[in-house]
Amino acid sequence: MRTGERSLSDFSLPGTVATLCGMEVDLFDELVSLRQKGRRAALATIIRVQGAGVSSFQSGKMLVREDGSVLGTVGGGAVEAEVWAAAQEAIKDEKSRVLRFDLSNDPMADSGLVCGQELEIFVEPVLPVPRIVIFGAGHISVQLSKIATVAGFRSWVVDDRPLYANDSRFPEAERILADSFENTFPQIEPDQNTYLIIVTRGHQDDESVLRWGVNTDAHYIGMIGSKKKIRIVVRKLESEGISGERLGRVHMPIGLDIGAIAPEEIAVAIVAEMIHYRRRGQEHPISKKTYETSQS
Repeated sequence: MRTGERSLSDFSLPGTVATLCGMEVDLFDELVSLRQKGRRAALATIIRVQGAGVSSFQSGKMLVREDGSVLGTVGGGAVEAEVWAAAQEAIKDEKSRVLRFDLSNDPMADSGLVCGQELEIFVEPVLPVPRIVIFGAGHISVQLSKIATVAGFRSWVVDDRPLYANDSRFPEAERILADSFENTFPQIEPDQNTYLIIVTRGHQDDESVLRWGVNTDAHYIGMIGSKKKIRIVVRKLESEGISGERLGRVHMPIGLDIGAIAPEEIAVAIVAEMIHYRRRGQEHPISKKTYETSQS
């Protein structure tokens, strides 16, 4: 536990302001900060208190970070411990839930909650906006950036050709990096909120980006290409010692198998696969094969 953080047995401050490392921290400011940093959390809010002795916690809120640390309170004790566990689940499955507690003659009624009360607490995930980093600024990328942005992703575009990687072609992009792919790698810093899309104009660039990408913490990696191209790239990377485990998490050829041909259709297939992977975290029934495809 970090210095200044509280354990489950030490929840005592109602409202949205708590003390952290000697400084007051506003819960809503912390929410904004977490999203800006690309970190997940869950927010628990008391939405109904009914019964005798309505407590001062009737509008209490508690923020639970992904690492388990907490800001704020919804009353303390066993109730809060159960809410904390539910918050961790909400972070994982990205689904809200309502918890109901009947505190009639219940030892759970402590730390400000009173016997005889009925309590409802709404727990909702607080998720950062996912980021898609598109390597290559060709026709597919133009459509992909647009569709991904509409679908709720922040779009980054990377290409070594300023003629292609520019604001006029990608007006919706949050950031455009017009430089060699290798030079841009340190600026990207992929995390579990990042989706890497490899649609460059050549095998060598694809290979270079994939070599780097499989060694990052990116949540999703996909590469476009024919089975022959994928075999060539994968065999080269295998010969360099990159493990099958790392290569096996790459979606290649990228996108759901919906018979897409036009750039717009291919972009839809890619975004659909990203959405499914984000929400379900598993292969879609019409996903194209990944690593196994390259071995056939």
